[in-house]
Amino acid sequence: MTKINQIAWDDTVLPFQLDRSGVRGRVARLDGVLEHILSRHDYPAPVAALVAEVALLTALIGPSIKLRWKLSIQVRGKGAIRTIAADWYAPAEDGAPARVRAWASFDADRLDDRPAFDQIGEGYFAILIDQGAGNLPYQGITPLAGGSLSACAGTYFAQSEQLPSSFTLSYGQSWMAGDAAERWRAGGVMLQTLPAQPMGAGGEGGTGEGGLIEAADILQGAESEDWNRANHLLSTVEPIELIGPSVAPTDLLIRLFHEETPRVFDPQRVEFGCSCTADRVRGTLSIYSAKDIGHMTTEDGRVTADCQFCGAHYEFDPASLGFEATVDPEGNPIEAPGA
Repeated sequence: MTKINQIAWDDTVLPFQLDRSGVRGRVARLDGVLEHILSRHDYPAPVAALVAEVALLTALIGPSIKLRWKLSIQVRGKGAIRTIAADWYAPAEDGAPARVRAWASFDADRLDDRPAFDQIGEGYFAILIDQGAGNLPYQGITPLAGGSLSACAGTYFAQSEQLPSSFTLSYGQSWMAGDAAERWRAGGVMLQTLPAQPMGAGGEGGTGEGGLIEAADILQGAESEDWNRANHLLSTVEPIELIGPSVAPTDLLIRLFHEETPRVFDPQRVEFGCSCTADRVRGTLSIYSAKDIGHMTTEDGRVTADCQFCGAHYEFDPASLGFEATVDPEGNPIEAPGA
């Protein structure tokens, strides 16, 4: 049964609704996707943990937006861990998998024994939504607070969307029968509800850290009771139930919320995916002059670039780059304007 559950639920996101309380949510499991992301980098333990957390948050949040292209989570700080970023690419068509990628930058010499979140330092948590060509991108930002990135995500939705949201996550390396080595696994649950009445503009802030808005500042009466009850039930979950694979997400929902009348919808498959291509790298370099390109050229006469997400390596003829390029990507001469 464990093997069947693993095949059925690894790298999936399962939407659900609690009919009694009017709370909706998602259960996410990342197995091969997370292993793919982390195996391409030799991250120290605290950095790997934050990358796993951001990848899982992205998988939980991404499907909640009616995306045509990409949702990104970006965390920036002034500490030893400077950047954590992840992208969720919407399925190209019905039934197709969504794609996730994640990456981090850090200063190894400044890492210490403090909790991983504390090593980001002062900074911000941002969600960016890009619906593709012809659409203006959206960006929402909240300060880093609450002791975890999942708490920051909850604050973001309360602050920016006035949409109470909570996240319970678990992630780490585990060994399973039949595996030659430990593999990364992650699992989590997101709960979300809509406020009865939006908070008025011009208030004095919320009750959270630094005056940030929390769910208790938005919900009142019966809705507040329903929200608190659902979160109390979720608080009884065990990490092994979140990560799996011995407990299927459907069984988990019944165990946690059977009195709330849980209802599930079609699961979304997830795979690792990166949008980098040679043409995209060329596009990024198109703003540079021939002099700038010259400064980027190696002693071997090539311009190189590596994708931070997937590790892909690209090499280019410098004469084919920038707005003063003299040859096309195939090496054919480019005629000067008016020639």
